[in-house]
Amino acid sequence: MDKRTIERYDGYTIYITVNGRNQIHIIASVSDDQADAKEKSRQIYSRISDILKERHAEIVHERLFGSRELYKSVSDIRENILIDANVQPFTWVEGHPWWGRGFAGLQIRAVTIDAQVEKIWTIYDDSKSCGRAWQINGTKYIILHNINGRIQEPGADNSREAQTARMFDNIQSCLEREGADFKNVVRTWIYLADILDWYDAFNKVRTAKFKELGLFTNDVEHKVAENIYMPASTGIEGKNPMDAAGVCDVFAIVRDPQDDLIIEVAHGLKQKSAFRYGSAFSRAMSIRERLNTHVLVSGTASIDDTGATVYIGDTRAQIQKTIDVVDALVAAEGAGLEDICDATVFLKKPQDIELYKKIAAEKGLEDMPAVFVVADVCRANLLFELDASVSLTNGKL
Repeated sequence: MDKRTIERYDGYTIYITVNGRNQIHIIASVSDDQADAKEKSRQIYSRISDILKERHAEIVHERLFGSRELYKSVSDIRENILIDANVQPFTWVEGHPWWGRGFAGLQIRAVTIDAQVEKIWTIYDDSKSCGRAWQINGTKYIILHNINGRIQEPGADNSREAQTARMFDNIQSCLEREGADFKNVVRTWIYLADILDWYDAFNKVRTAKFKELGLFTNDVEHKVAENIYMPASTGIEGKNPMDAAGVCDVFAIVRDPQDDLIIEVAHGLKQKSAFRYGSAFSRAMSIRERLNTHVLVSGTASIDDTGATVYIGDTRAQIQKTIDVVDALVAAEGAGLEDICDATVFLKKPQDIELYKKIAAEKGLEDMPAVFVVADVCRANLLFELDASVSLTNGKL
């Protein structure tokens, strides 16, 4: 495990994981069902502001989970506390906490300003900030926030399929302006409104767009899916303040030819490629930098190696299966569950939070840095999903 600090406060916990010299993961997880969301968010952002100042760091990725009615008030608190928050993009996902309405927490990735980091900048789409980027050893790292395909003009085609196609087109356009394209993408986080109503349709559009963008060809065989380069991904229920059909965060890397960075698809040992059953993403991506190694774990649920849901109706077994799958996946990359620095725990039923806590305690995961969200997974019979990031200072891997 990298250097981690856990700060426990009244009603929330802040996890700070320092990876190498220049990367920091900050997770704030709210745990109090009686908490005043505005006051807790004010306290959390005040501490985050101090952390960033102490470590001379800037936020490059920021995602908040909470009920949509809190979007404006929490956003205003954030802007009033964080330096330059008004030009730094973030993503708000309607992720209800387990107690109902409120603020569930936030996830931040920050980069320190030092000699190793050559520059950090904000990415704009027209005049609106839509991402952040930084450069190390000539390699460019790009994170896009909150990209969607909704058009506000009256009469526009805002069908879910049309919005999804435009979302991927908008991602490609933003990447191209930074000298990148979709082939440089290593991770997506996709939050779909009413996912159970149209996940199959979403997958068809995504697959068609990935073909169009050159990730694979029309005649690719699903039986060789493990050999296809596709980004890791989360696809989960999550509405947004724009009432878009879906929003997407994107992580892309443009590798300098002189950099010894290695990017590889990380194959699951207990689950085969999701592309075999129609979902175009990899189980995980491994990024090995000179100083740090990252394993970006896709949203993982209780699915066997044929793509079938297992342990239907048994929440405990589904949670255990999911954790075991993630454990085997990161172990193949030389890491362990204790090395997770950023996770989202998705529960279909809020009452299962206590069951999850018991299982987490059994597996030594009580202090896993995670935000807990109630959301539908991509199938009605899936009751639990976990996505995660593992970051290690090289030397262990």
